[in-house]
Amino acid sequence: MTARVLIVDDHPLVRKGLITELADASDIVVADEASDGYEAITKARQLKPDLVLLDISLPGKNGLEVLKDLQSEMPEIKVLVLTAFPERQYAVRCLKSGAKGYITKDSASTDLVKAVRKVMAGGKFISASLADLLASELGTDPHRLPHEELSDREYEILCLIGEGKNVTKIADILNLSISSVNTYRRRILVKMRMESTSQLIRYALDNNLSLIR
Repeated sequence: MTARVLIVDDHPLVRKGLITELADASDIVVADEASDGYEAITKARQLKPDLVLLDISLPGKNGLEVLKDLQSEMPEIKVLVLTAFPERQYAVRCLKSGAKGYITKDSASTDLVKAVRKVMAGGKFISASLADLLASELGTDPHRLPHEELSDREYEILCLIGEGKNVTKIADILNLSISSVNTYRRRILVKMRMESTSQLIRYALDNNLSLIR
């Protein structure tokens, strides 16, 4: 059976490159492309592709939000995340949200076709290093970093704190009340066993944490 794929990425050259990578696979056809999160949802509804090849850094609605929407509305569509974000930042969150695999863009030229085939066969595509990360989710791992305990929203706020954004600006960016942001900030401090915003900023900078853009 031929797998119909919807490619979602905001860079035209990346989409073109992905189409080229898939062109020689007789069992895979690119059904269409989307350049932002809202277009991805619209085209998924229209086309009902077998698989969505999804970047998580998208304008409008980010890929993690698109993934959650697809799982809620069209769970039969498989999602394979292909992104520039390193595994340590978002892979576990994507898999927990329903993605069937996670590939970084620097490995796409070697892994893309086999990843699509494995996902379409009912499996999950993950690297050896990601398998280690997932194993740490199942038990106590002394190397597990504090920010990996945060919820998606808490992680977003930590990243924005790391960028030097104040509470008012964070509330505006995430469309939250100031009191909600303060509540999340207090939870983050407790979970990460820290006492001040300056400690959170230093931690985010030291660990190169970044928000999906």
